[in-house]
Amino acid sequence: MLRLSVLVLAIALLAGCAETPRLGGAAGLTVIDASQMPPPTTADLTMFDRPYLVGPFDRLTIDVFGVEELSQRDVQVDASGRISFPLAGTIEVAGKAPSEIEKLLREGLAAHYIRDPQVTVNLKETISQVVTVEGEVKKPGLYPVVGRMTLLRAVAVAEGTTEFSKLNQVVIFRTVKGQQLAALYSLKQIRLGAYGDPEVYANDVVVVGDSHARRTFKDLIQVLPLLTTPLIVGLDRFTR
Repeated sequence: MLRLSVLVLAIALLAGCAETPRLGGAAGLTVIDASQMPPPTTADLTMFDRPYLVGPFDRLTIDVFGVEELSQRDVQVDASGRISFPLAGTIEVAGKAPSEIEKLLREGLAAHYIRDPQVTVNLKETISQVVTVEGEVKKPGLYPVVGRMTLLRAVAVAEGTTEFSKLNQVVIFRTVKGQQLAALYSLKQIRLGAYGDPEVYANDVVVVGDSHARRTFKDLIQVLPLLTTPLIVGLDRFTR
């Protein structure tokens, strides 16, 4: 009888708390029928590209077309943000995009009698431009920020949230002009389009909160007598 009473009470509580998620609400977001979703244009796919800026200890692959001795060379940026390259000398590269470094190398090589040098600079490994994702994600760690990165994408590269994630307690820490800032976000509301997916930048720290209620619930179902599946699922959703 006691177990039945608990079951009835839990179902009543869950029924009172249940609500249909509302899709949309973010400024500039239009909700349409799923069957009417159009494909993106080429401009749509490139409009949010953010140039990668090279930093200390990043590794670059530099290729000078037609000059075997200067092709496929791995170069590491030193602590002061510089690289040394044959004939071009020492170049300041910190804070510059690969395309800007290509131009500097072309100018340096042209000054040393290489006619119309064709230089390609590619990022091989990044150390300076990373975002830290930790807390209740499946694979916490440091992840490179190449192009445009958002909060949902940052969580995705960390292989998503865990069963104990508290989706409405996600914090982004950021330093701006020497001041440490923090802002609270809800992944649940972002996923529903209630507000926009915020951008994250190199050196940001993303922390996904821990749901103590979900941990407690999991411990309880391991020690309490077997309950019915609907109740377990309902409580699991309630503690989310």
